[in-house]
Amino acid sequence: MRYYRATVRAATAHIATGAGLEARIRVRLTPRSARNEITGWRDGLLRVRVTAPPVDGKANAALEQLVANTLGVRKSAVSVVSGARGREKTITIEGYSKDEVHDLLGRADT
Repeated sequence: MRYYRATVRAATAHIATGAGLEARIRVRLTPRSARNEITGWRDGLLRVRVTAPPVDGKANAALEQLVANTLGVRKSAVSVVSGARGREKTITIEGYSKDEVHDLLGRADT
């Protein structure tokens, strides 16, 4: 996975706290890519590429699975809450604070 340490340090500014114990991340998703990967932060959005096509929610499901696997959290904790039909989305990671998600992203980098 391509993910640069410098972008992880900048990530805290782009991870918001939602209602209750959840973190919200704005994502720019590129479907039908050559591979599934998180490429880093750009313009306040986490850049993610998935191989799945944007048909019948397959790209969104691949996004949720990739983020869950990368962070080491259960898949049911990650969900797309807005932008389901567009490239820019907001995802939540339930049960984790902003700082915990930042730490998980840092561990995913190593």
